[in-house]
Amino acid sequence: MKLFVFIVILFITATVQSQPLPRNMVFGKKPSTKGLIMANKLEAFIGKRARINVSISGLVTLVTKSKGGWFDIDAGNGKVITAHFKNYNINIPTSLKNHYIVAEGVAAKQFIAADSQHFAGDKDNHGHRTKPVKKQVITFEVKGLRVDK
Repeated sequence: MKLFVFIVILFITATVQSQPLPRNMVFGKKPSTKGLIMANKLEAFIGKRARINVSISGLVTLVTKSKGGWFDIDAGNGKVITAHFKNYNINIPTSLKNHYIVAEGVAAKQFIAADSQHFAGDKDNHGHRTKPVKKQVITFEVKGLRVDK
């Protein structure tokens, strides 16, 4: 009898966890769709600016941490936008993966010191050779997120 009750409880929890996220589910504050930009066009839109307030739409490729809302958005051509919520108290489900979202927040280019600036003025006695990295990482601090599809 205990085995039967255990199997029924296990079946119920499995079906509850596998339900899809409802469309228009909001995490944080409701994002604005005014001036909405696709995630694959964000890098070109930022241009030479370091930070910008923007709303983006894109596909979530990975939920890194549920607590604090850490996830990755596909930026096209193999690029990824790493995103997290400004408010750490927000929990997002791991089933957000492969869903299209609309997110509002601050997009920023991350500074990468790969041009040997840390060796400036130093004599190279240790044989350090670094290759400059041309790839810039874009981070996105989310204020609000809505599940689109």
